[in-house]
Amino acid sequence: MTTDPQDDASTASKASNVVEASNVSADAGPTAASGRGGAGRADPFGWLDGAARARAEAGLTRRTRPRVPDEDLLDMAGNDYLGLTRHPEVTGAAADAARRWGAGSTGSRLVTGDTALHGELEAELAAFYGTEAALVFSSGYAANLGMVTALAGAGAHLVCDRYNHASLIDATRLAKAAGARVSLFDHADAGAALAALGAHPAERRLVVSDTVFSVDGDLTDLPALARVCAEEGAALLLDDAHGLGVVGDGGRGALGAARIPAAERGGIVVTATLSKALGAQGGAVLGPQRVIRHLVETARTFIFDTGLAPAAVAGALAALRVLRAEPERAARLRETARRLAAGLGELGLDVHAPDAAVVSVGAPSPDAAVAWARRCREAGVRVGCFRPPSVPDGRSRLRLTARADLDEVEVKRVLDVVGSTRPT
Repeated sequence: MTTDPQDDASTASKASNVVEASNVSADAGPTAASGRGGAGRADPFGWLDGAARARAEAGLTRRTRPRVPDEDLLDMAGNDYLGLTRHPEVTGAAADAARRWGAGSTGSRLVTGDTALHGELEAELAAFYGTEAALVFSSGYAANLGMVTALAGAGAHLVCDRYNHASLIDATRLAKAAGARVSLFDHADAGAALAALGAHPAERRLVVSDTVFSVDGDLTDLPALARVCAEEGAALLLDDAHGLGVVGDGGRGALGAARIPAAERGGIVVTATLSKALGAQGGAVLGPQRVIRHLVETARTFIFDTGLAPAAVAGALAALRVLRAEPERAARLRETARRLAAGLGELGLDVHAPDAAVVSVGAPSPDAAVAWARRCREAGVRVGCFRPPSVPDGRSRLRLTARADLDEVEVKRVLDVVGSTRPT
């Protein structure tokens, strides 16, 4: 078992080393290697040319692709799981908040960036999840960084799933730099987490995991993980970004889906994002009141960041209320994901039965995945494309995200396009 998250092949695969290798590559050229520009002047960014060339040769070039408001593409790549980002109640609430409060929050929430809307959203999120309290951050990434770094520290022992999201990986790296020990356990294996906890006793121990993993949409064994932490006296820190609004009765998230007993919830802290099922922007940490108080006073991504814009807060709050009024949206979403996966499987594609909204389809190589996604787009369907280092070597894939508002005609269109454009 490695004790360094940077060694995790699932999140920092060998392919990511092309960037490092390019700095000293023999074919990077004298300018890049020596850091010298013309006329003997130092070129501080000369190494970037070699790094870009190495990424291109490995098939890892990335670029932005701006959307247009009314493009004629069926979106199967975004995370608008419940179809709420354009819901009139959501956009109306966001617009009203912008007119009332302004375009931004104007400062940190500890200075001028807090509004009554923030408190309203926190109270309703906590009630929805069944936790004592909640704290809204400017993004889910910031929520994860703030949660982990504030609750870890010198001498703490963090035990992390190998397939955790990049935000949790970065958070544990920061914690390690501050003196914490970091161990990794085999994916979704509660027994391995228990063994890792026992290998390095510490006064402060924290198990860190996604609930729904973002690439394949599979679930951790949350009931077993919660039991391990309760029995060992360890905290359990969970990222439920892809669980809120998706899993559990009425989309109440992974804690609800796993039916964790109240006696085991006292040591659990959860992060959620407001930018996926709720269709807005931002993140939140949910858990015991004393944990939330601690984060207000110590989480650097809360203290030193501008508060979430009121429009985003109001949009998320309106979306949460729509979900509470229409809980069937979550069940409809999961059924759509199952239909997509079943149809793709019947076409002979490498696809697994989904646990949530993500439907992952294996591709033979990074280049094949990119070309496949491009052909889908040209045929009118936008799909996600995951390559190393976002996934391990040999696991490039298309990533499709189901939506609650897809109809039968659209599902058939997706199946036809993905199947007809597959690599040959």
